[in-house]
Amino acid sequence: MLIRILVFLLDTAFFLLIAAALLRAWMNWVRVSMFAQPGSFVMALTDWLVKPLRRVLPRRLMQSRVDWASVLAAVLLSLIYALLWGLLFGVLLQAEYWLPGLAPTALLTLLAFALKMLVRVTLQTLFVLVLGYALLSWLQAGSPVYVLLGRLTEPLLAPLRRFIPTLGGVDLSALVLLVLLQVGMMLLA
Repeated sequence: MLIRILVFLLDTAFFLLIAAALLRAWMNWVRVSMFAQPGSFVMALTDWLVKPLRRVLPRRLMQSRVDWASVLAAVLLSLIYALLWGLLFGVLLQAEYWLPGLAPTALLTLLAFALKMLVRVTLQTLFVLVLGYALLSWLQAGSPVYVLLGRLTEPLLAPLRRFIPTLGGVDLSALVLLVLLQVGMMLLA
């Protein structure tokens, strides 16, 4: 029971941190103000890691449109998550103690686990953003949150809108994207 609680707490904490770092990178990519919500929350949650990374990354990387410090923060958090998970379940210790030749395999497994966590958080975060956008389009299409979610989801929905016609005045691109994101999560599992 204690292990299940630790795994839940570890998953929740790192999911929130990784999602915040990815959302920070995405908000900077689409040029959304970071001083309004959720930008200020995301910055407060990730500044402790992103700011030091900005100081050590090469200047030419910092001049691109991509917020590489936030992306790198998400990657590092995924790696730390995988390492803690491996230590919690003894993957690293058991592999090195029992089968010294398998230690590199255990490390590759943990790297794959970190990548899986990064992709899972990305897909689930996008799913929540698109779902919120779709629901608000029916409930409060003029609200500031709807406008923010529209700016965050537009780069993903615009390519789909070229191929998916509006049906009876209803834009189905968000529904199609939700289905595609859900399929992606199923394939990941």
